Amino acid sequence: MLKRLFSGPVGWALTAVVVAGVLFGGYWFQPWKLVTDDVVDESVPVVQAPAPTPDATPSPDATPDATPSPEASPSVSPSPAGNQLLASGEFVTHEHETTGTAQVIQLGDGRRQLVLRDFATSNGPDLRVWLSDQPVLEGQAGWFVFDDGQWAELDRLKGNQGNQVYDIPADVDLAELTSVSIWCKRFSVSFGAADLTA
Repeated sequence: MLKRLFSGPVGWALTAVVVAGVLFGGYWFQPWKLVTDDVVDESVPVVQAPAPTPDATPSPDATPDATPSPEASPSVSPSPAGNQLLASGEFVTHEHETTGTAQVIQLGDGRRQLVLRDFATSNGPDLRVWLSDQPVLEGQAGWFVFDDGQWAELDRLKGNQGNQVYDIPADVDLAELTSVSIWCKRFSVSFGAADLTA
């Protein structure tokens, strides 16, 4: 029966339809990504911690008119060339288990970057890194919300595992976009997300 079905002109047409369906399904779902990992390990910026504020209480041995030398004065703020941590948050799992830390860092030259540290999620088709104005909700309630409001796409996800860095364009308003999602653009679903808290 099958031999007769796939023979002759009708058979060739059916064969072509089946092959096209298999190729399209492979392209659309990319099932091999479920069993493969793309690992990256980019150099991430170091955040300079502010120096501790010196104790303002004078020492009992200090004389009232003694002036400390410039060399003895401790610094109370980061160097202008230092990097500053603006916001951070831990990833929560949405459609796929996702772990790691997201950080927004302002570099000494004024540029801003999103850093994913110790990051891990499942591989998948058409994954993007989005900043969004949507709150991060636990569980299935948070899977589909990130394209509901404002969002900015930083780039394709470089890898589903490892440390990675994404530049944030100067026109992105971080006061409005306060969460990050690993967004599967093909199926409009979040793999995982993190609130970015100052």
